[in-house]
Amino acid sequence: MTPFGARLRVLREQRGVTLKDLAAALQVSAAYLSALEHGRRGRPSAGLVHQVNEYFGLIWDDAEELARLARQSHPRVVLDTAGLDPAVTDFANRLARDIRQMTPEVATRMAAVLDTLPKGRR
Repeated sequence: MTPFGARLRVLREQRGVTLKDLAAALQVSAAYLSALEHGRRGRPSAGLVHQVNEYFGLIWDDAEELARLARQSHPRVVLDTAGLDPAVTDFANRLARDIRQMTPEVATRMAAVLDTLPKGRR
């Protein structure tokens, strides 16, 4: 499941909206929304994110948060470490190898470390 998919599911469940009803309102298939929720589709378009924001009445910070989650929701990430230090390439390869064993708590701790990087390097 992607961050966007998880948030979409929570929004639907909180408001009692079925996949079928949301799909009809957004003029997409329920199968597509299900695939988004389960992380079997790539990140949604900005247009779809806008439609979801409008459907659920999300504004300001909530709307921006959903857009941020959508940008962070590509389920098949590719890392290009060409030209970087060998330690970085080693880390990227270890992460790719071990990602399925990572707990949410470890991911959160690693994200906190990434958040300390200078803004220009993100």
